[in-house]
Amino acid sequence: MDRTFKLTIEYDGTDFCGWQRQKEDRTVQETIETAIETIMGEPVSVAGSGRTDSGVHALGQTASFSCDTRLDTETLQKGLNSLLPDDVVIIGCRQVGAAFHARYSARSKLYRYRILNRRVPEAIGRHYAWHIKRPLSVDKMSAAAAFLGGTRDFKAFEGSGSPRVHTTRTILRAEWKSEGDGYLIFEVEADGFLRFMVRNIVGTLVEVGSGKRAPEDIQKILHSRDRSRGGATAPAHGLALVEVRYD
Repeated sequence: MDRTFKLTIEYDGTDFCGWQRQKEDRTVQETIETAIETIMGEPVSVAGSGRTDSGVHALGQTASFSCDTRLDTETLQKGLNSLLPDDVVIIGCRQVGAAFHARYSARSKLYRYRILNRRVPEAIGRHYAWHIKRPLSVDKMSAAAAFLGGTRDFKAFEGSGSPRVHTTRTILRAEWKSEGDGYLIFEVEADGFLRFMVRNIVGTLVEVGSGKRAPEDIQKILHSRDRSRGGATAPAHGLALVEVRYD
């Protein structure tokens, strides 16, 4: 009898071409499915909570799959981690109800973007933050981020090629904070995200922080529904999926 499992996954996206399986490129989904197939002896389809782009990391991606096995969750988790490469780790594994689906059951997702805002770059950690030399105003970026909250049409922050029915999303919170050694952290939680949405927002907020735009320009960009009105897309390596939340 089939049982349904929920995986919580951490991965370094540096050497992956994103989450979703592709014909030739290395992806997180394919890597995990291959490990499960090795244990189960047959192909198993794994559903992720959503796609992460090439180079984007995850601290708490979730995935679900069903299979007929008597293995307990601890044994399954240990078995998968013994087969997975060093840049993917199953940090949680539990059995859930048959109706659970990693994507469709999700209530919200939390992303974090890290910027190293100082003159000197760093060697260790360079794969996990966008280095920006010019000074940025956290106060201005926070004021701009305040215009993002609520249910809005985010067409102006959507990358091309998004598989979606509509471009309306609800942002539950969008906040900047400063950490030591020049780090600026942007956290955004929403009921869903469009392709490149977080990175396009960050790229625009950085322009506000550097004085190229005013905070209230965010409203104008949103109302325009025109991607060309926004800022450049922030690099992928500064972004991480922190958590997927469920009821």
